Amino acid sequence: MSEVETTNDQTPAPKKKVKKPSRSQMRSASRRLALQAVYQWQMNQSAVSEIETQFVIDQDMDSCDKPYFRELLQGVTASAKKLDGLFEELLDRPLSELDPIELAVMRIGAFELSERLDVPYRVAINEGVELAKGFGATESHKYVNGILDKLAQRVRMEEIAARRDANK
Repeated sequence: MSEVETTNDQTPAPKKKVKKPSRSQMRSASRRLALQAVYQWQMNQSAVSEIETQFVIDQDMDSCDKPYFRELLQGVTASAKKLDGLFEELLDRPLSELDPIELAVMRIGAFELSERLDVPYRVAINEGVELAKGFGATESHKYVNGILDKLAQRVRMEEIAARRDANK
């Protein structure tokens, strides 16, 4: 018998420590929830405050960065037309023909690339690809990767150039 099994009723078994998620894991969880919330906003045009309240009540928000979720949801919905303008000419089809998940992923990626300069461009692209893999159509992650990469070349050219110079 192991030590845990031989403890008496008055000595509790050792508890496993619950590891707190890392900042990057919390941000990833925020992006997943923001994707779902932005998708909901796109589909039914509910008030963003109602969607946010619904998510806070209905979803497990303990493992996400709640302020970041809120910033993504509010930032993307408030500037959707501006964000669309950043990547629309990079598309091979009209914006209206995009899958709603792809559109939501690209809006979140465009927001991070253009507004959150503290998020490295490679992280913004990779997170968009992962969201597309998890929620999008079978090959949509490849399309999202191509569009966000082209957008990064435009809006983060200094960061990309600095990275290339550092790798020489």
